[in-house]
Amino acid sequence: MCGIVGVISKHPANQLIYDALLLLQHRGQDAAGIVTMQGTKCFMHKARGMVRDVFRTRNMRGLPGTVGLGQVRYPTAGNAYSEEEAQPFYVNAPFGIVLVHNGNLTNTQALKAELFEIDRRHINTESDTEVLINILAHEIEQAVRDLPLSPEVIFKAVAAVHRRVKGSYAVVALIAGHGLLAFRDPYGIRPLCMGKGAEGEFIVASESVAIEGTGYQVDRDLAPGEAVFVDLQGRVHARQCAARPMLHPCMFEFVYLARPDSVMDGISVYQARLNLGETLAQRVINAMPPSDIDVVIPIPESSRPSAMQLAHRIGKPYREGFVKNRYVGRTFIMPGHEVRKKSVRQKLNAIGVEFKGRNVLLVDDSIVRGTTSKEIVQMAREAGARKVYMASAAPPVRYPNVYGIDMPTKDELIAHNRSVEEIRQFIGADALIYQDVDAMKRVVAALNPAVVSFEASCFDGHYITGDVTAADFASMEAQRRLQFDEEDSNNRSRLALQGAESGAT
Repeated sequence: MCGIVGVISKHPANQLIYDALLLLQHRGQDAAGIVTMQGTKCFMHKARGMVRDVFRTRNMRGLPGTVGLGQVRYPTAGNAYSEEEAQPFYVNAPFGIVLVHNGNLTNTQALKAELFEIDRRHINTESDTEVLINILAHEIEQAVRDLPLSPEVIFKAVAAVHRRVKGSYAVVALIAGHGLLAFRDPYGIRPLCMGKGAEGEFIVASESVAIEGTGYQVDRDLAPGEAVFVDLQGRVHARQCAARPMLHPCMFEFVYLARPDSVMDGISVYQARLNLGETLAQRVINAMPPSDIDVVIPIPESSRPSAMQLAHRIGKPYREGFVKNRYVGRTFIMPGHEVRKKSVRQKLNAIGVEFKGRNVLLVDDSIVRGTTSKEIVQMAREAGARKVYMASAAPPVRYPNVYGIDMPTKDELIAHNRSVEEIRQFIGADALIYQDVDAMKRVVAALNPAVVSFEASCFDGHYITGDVTAADFASMEAQRRLQFDEEDSNNRSRLALQGAESGAT
């Protein structure tokens, strides 16, 4: 998953993009990048790290212009440690195009072969975003020929992109000297919405919070398959570019990824999580007498709305039993149980008075690997809980995700080929209650009748693009093993360097 934003303003764009990326930081913490445009010249700065660390005053001064785009990266394809793969990406022909992308292409390897053998374009990284920008550049080049660049030409090119590219993609691109282009895949898997300012400014972003939080007014979501082109005079042109668009927003956005104060495809993320808590409460009531529960405690942060609604529904107190350290960044994924155990305890600390002598129901947004849940259950017991029950606001995560979520391979998923009882035994809970798949879809869809289906492959195993094969999963697993090797190598190098520095002192 990633967060993307693009703006056409009447004022310098660099601070606005920076502010929007801060509001989207939850969508990616590995790298950040901003491009601005002045006339036909583009100015770029990107690096690994959080927004506040990547952009210093000197970097912001080097980003002039009133048009620009930005991205925060959470890598799901390619090399997480390569600054070359941080976005935005740039190609100089035709016109000069800069692009940011949220999502994951499922036919990347086939597209790479086409680009090299037919389109005569070279791909230099493992990033699917580099593939996507080259496909777009080629199709614009084919559509424009000897014609002037116009919205009609651009929409023709986007239609060709839709025909060639498979998977999920929300895209914002700058065409040097012409304007800003945004489009969404024909299934609308990844979110993208647009807004406007009082002086006619235009902004497009992954989540509505990035629009409202920068003082703009949300206009609407881009429809699946739709492209919007805004010229440098601020004129907005929109066109449906897909042959058979169908709205299937990603369910995991509502379960975990998005900020609760965002609205996506007409659905309040906060209200969706309240609804999930309501139906999860019924599952708890069916599984055990509420009288066996003394207190309901969320596992911060995403599960709070669901936990509050569940507690209200079963008539039990809601309490904050864990304090999360907000100043711990992403933990290195390091091998070994003791290292993972330490990382969980650095991020969470139990408030003993809320556990001692009580039967506690812990509520989490989802259970993925199960290792974190196991450690949290143990923390609750050490804090004095008499019994520890666990409830998940999401159904069992049984299948890998191929559409832009950094989901483990099937062998790493605790629910893959395991029963609920086997999972309960693994995490050490006295009872384990999961959300129901159909109930989850029903209560979230109820918030917008226009949404009739969701992309929920990690829960139901249905891959809506219809092109995902066993070979794709094998490739994902091989890439993930390679990424683990790279992470392990980086961790060992970092520890060796720390040891050498301490030895020198």
